[in-house]
Amino acid sequence: MRTTPLLATTLAGALALGGAAATAGTAHADPALPTPTERTVTDGRTTFTQVTNPAGGAVLSYVPGGSVKLLRVTTDEAVLAFKDMNANGRLDVWEDWRRSTNERAKALAQELTIPQVAGLMLFSSHERNAAAGLTDPQRKYLGVDHLRNVLNASSNDVKATVTWVNQVQAYAETRARSGLPYVPVNFSSDPRSTAANDSAYNAAGSDISRWPSNLGLAATFSRKTMLDFASTSSEEYRAMGITTALGPQIDLATEPRWLRVDGTFGENAALASTMAKAYVEGSQNTYDLYGHPTGWGEDSINTMIKHWPGDGAGEAGRESHLNAGKYAVYPGNNWAEHLKPFQAASDATAVMSSYSIAIAKDGSPLTGNRVGSAYDKVKIDLARNAGYDGVICTDWGVTRGYTDPNSPFGMAWGMEKASVNERHYAVLRAGLDMFGGNNDTVPVLAAHAMWQKDFEAGKVPVSADVRFRQSGERILRMLFAPGLFENPYLDLSRSQATVASKDKQMRGIAAQLDSVVMLKNARRTVKKSSLASFKNKTVYIPSTIAHGFPSVFSQATTDVVGPTMDVDTAKRYFKKVLTDTPVLDASGKVVDYRLPDLSSVDLVLAGLRGPDNGDNFTGAGMNKDGSFYPLSLQWRPYTAAGPHVRRTSIAGDLREDGTQENRSYYGATSKIGNERDLTAVLRAADAVRTVERRTGRHIPIIASVKAKTSFIPAEFERRVDAILVGYSVSDQALIETALGQHEPRGRLPMTSPKDMDAVEAQLEDVGEDMTPYRDSMGNTYSFGFGLGWKGVIDRRR
Repeated sequence: MRTTPLLATTLAGALALGGAAATAGTAHADPALPTPTERTVTDGRTTFTQVTNPAGGAVLSYVPGGSVKLLRVTTDEAVLAFKDMNANGRLDVWEDWRRSTNERAKALAQELTIPQVAGLMLFSSHERNAAAGLTDPQRKYLGVDHLRNVLNASSNDVKATVTWVNQVQAYAETRARSGLPYVPVNFSSDPRSTAANDSAYNAAGSDISRWPSNLGLAATFSRKTMLDFASTSSEEYRAMGITTALGPQIDLATEPRWLRVDGTFGENAALASTMAKAYVEGSQNTYDLYGHPTGWGEDSINTMIKHWPGDGAGEAGRESHLNAGKYAVYPGNNWAEHLKPFQAASDATAVMSSYSIAIAKDGSPLTGNRVGSAYDKVKIDLARNAGYDGVICTDWGVTRGYTDPNSPFGMAWGMEKASVNERHYAVLRAGLDMFGGNNDTVPVLAAHAMWQKDFEAGKVPVSADVRFRQSGERILRMLFAPGLFENPYLDLSRSQATVASKDKQMRGIAAQLDSVVMLKNARRTVKKSSLASFKNKTVYIPSTIAHGFPSVFSQATTDVVGPTMDVDTAKRYFKKVLTDTPVLDASGKVVDYRLPDLSSVDLVLAGLRGPDNGDNFTGAGMNKDGSFYPLSLQWRPYTAAGPHVRRTSIAGDLREDGTQENRSYYGATSKIGNERDLTAVLRAADAVRTVERRTGRHIPIIASVKAKTSFIPAEFERRVDAILVGYSVSDQALIETALGQHEPRGRLPMTSPKDMDAVEAQLEDVGEDMTPYRDSMGNTYSFGFGLGWKGVIDRRR
């Protein structure tokens, strides 16, 4: 846990508000008083001055010779430095780091120009290339549009990121002048720390500590592990200039086919609430030497919990990024359950709204509004009326429609016929503060004009300026709380020492190991062992062929071919590693494999990715002709013709004649990209059983499922000796667990169903309502189940 200097605890008393007036430049003060110290720092591109105030006061940084100057205040205890950020030569309330975040944000929100406030309302589109440095489009949105919230979707290259962040911050600082107060840049990020690079929301690069996915963290059932992850990752984020996490994703995953389950904390509201609360606490706090939270510190980050009021009930698992999944359905009337994780994590600085339209069991809009959450005032009022006064931001792209000209996709669900300006106005009318993925203030200022016109006509209760400054105040808290106004610049050497430091890497690996779930362990195949016992053994790792799916970004697909577990990692532990020989067609494409001679094999380690239906951007579940097909939790093709398959969908678009589109997939067949993963395991089982019959010796098979959600074990469970489940963990964690180096401690955060009929029978909005799979050992794979070396793990732990 990070700690705060003990001197900081005396700050309120030693540096009391008041005292002499602020002066620019060098103040004449008692030479016996402690004074600020200064040093020059450079990253090779940007040079800045860092000022350290005495007695644990704020650390400041600024570019010398620019528009921001230092002010000094003499108190009875010390000479203190502040930044004059509006060029008026005096210390204003919002410039005084001794004052509270709320006081400062309220004061500055009244001083900013309306175009500046409009810029604050923008959250940029994804910036994917920090190595390119400050670009002309970035200069445009920073300088012309006053945008100050930037989504860093670049890699974990610390040097490239730090130099880019400092360059961007310096450019923002140069924009300040009299009448245009300085506002620093709030960098944000989607998740970037999962060990397996199998998610659309994970940054490339090895130079960061690596952890399980959120679902894997939930599998630990450990609040302490969650706090450790949040605290560690926020320290690394701050070292890369990131002050806001676009997360955690705390949607309740009550629909197991939903394509975003891996980003959640599972299907159980109590577990998800515990983990969500711990994530927010661990991120937005600093800790004392005893591990107690002490409030915001230099390593704290904002959290933007998402996606209010829960997006995990997509009909049939389809996902709301695209038209295929724009409806969430509530056939179990279980809406209130989905709010619980958000209520538990309500200390979060910000909230992101969901995309979907909520539909009740009878097909009517659950809230009376047939629009996505960003336009649904009833949904937003639920948060506001419960006392939430933090930022509410739209998810990315909701002011674009997929039917708009030159728009490959857009999530303006229910507002497709409105203009872009009207959509912005409707979002503000619903009560939100920010527009995700928008770089342009023009439609925001157009919404300001529309609001003012309605105010003057008596249609809204407050003026446009009042409404905008209300959002501005909320957004500014996100910049004041982590100390961005004081110290926006990064010391490259310190950042490089912080990110992926050895201690952080080890904590991440420990969490990975703790998250691995063991479902089956026949013959005590997985048990405590010494690595020396494998040094003279031969392991076989089967290979697979998988294909991707066309997406809105590219119609091209890429095959995934090769061993199902990492061969180089296995070579560390075994004398010999065998795998398959690829069979190529005339063009050099891998079309099959030839198995090696397995006569000498001592163990089979086989990996299976969970059944791959596609991702958020492939339109999974919907054909190009507008018809639908089922998402599946089994590897083999599944035809939806069972008794629980809906012949008529709950939700669907309304046609011009008033009838509703039927989104049923009855009679259609699933599309799984990695069926060959299952084939590889079954072929291996057939081959080693042949060897066993000939030699009389048993060759254990350990199957490791690399899961993102539930899966159906029935297709392979009886053919293997042991089953491990990893949620975005490294192959090293799975292999070391298989070899008895770490006792499995994880438990299922999602039930594994008996079959697809059990999946069809469950209700999208209700968790833990599937008939679980019962294996050949008599164990039931329900929520919370897991095995250790000696048997079933006590669920009360």
